[in-house]
Amino acid sequence: MARTWAIVLAAGLGTRFGTEIDGVTKVWAPIAGRSMVSWSVDAARRACDGVTLVVSAAMVHQPFDGVDAVVAGGDSRSASVRAGLETVPDGVDVVVCHDAARPGASSGLFGAVISAVGAGADAAVPALGVSDTLKRVPEWGEGGGVVSGTVDRAGLFAVQTPQAFGREVLATVHADQAEATDDAALVEAAGGTVVAIPGEAAAHKVTTAADLVIVEALLRARVADDGL
Repeated sequence: MARTWAIVLAAGLGTRFGTEIDGVTKVWAPIAGRSMVSWSVDAARRACDGVTLVVSAAMVHQPFDGVDAVVAGGDSRSASVRAGLETVPDGVDVVVCHDAARPGASSGLFGAVISAVGAGADAAVPALGVSDTLKRVPEWGEGGGVVSGTVDRAGLFAVQTPQAFGREVLATVHADQAEATDDAALVEAAGGTVVAIPGEAAAHKVTTAADLVIVEALLRARVADDGL
């Protein structure tokens, strides 16, 4: 059995959400009775052998339940992943990176991406087909922008987290301090094999306060169905 480790990323400021609501930064906001971080850590713990939580420098000395290590993040998402990687112990085969701002991701979704890497992929990501019509708007101002074309959405998918990686693959693509919006992009650029598995509607990313309402409804439905 491959040994697995999760890196849960909770160091961002959440500026599009509104940096604070009632004095709480985004990923610490309550949702369905618990913080977003708590939901994300719990799902990671159910699926992985160990969990590292990456937080802001101001919170690194706070106690957190359910994690094996806590580390301060960097100035970017990629830098925060690298900080988390430094805590992963020897003997771990698969590393899973997850954004705490996706509290609805289930432990089953973690297990699915881990299984895909175990089957031979360098990386595995959850993805959902794009349902909206997509337009190109090269420049967007306060009053909007001018559409330059419509994008064919056939074959286009929105990618979520958790994302799983072979431990050595992830360490290698981060060795030169590369930056990307997700780690799978770094694996793609290096020529690695990235596979997509079906994502989950509940793994929706909380970016705005409206997203919080959507995900809370999905999580409350899960609690009612599963008693979690």
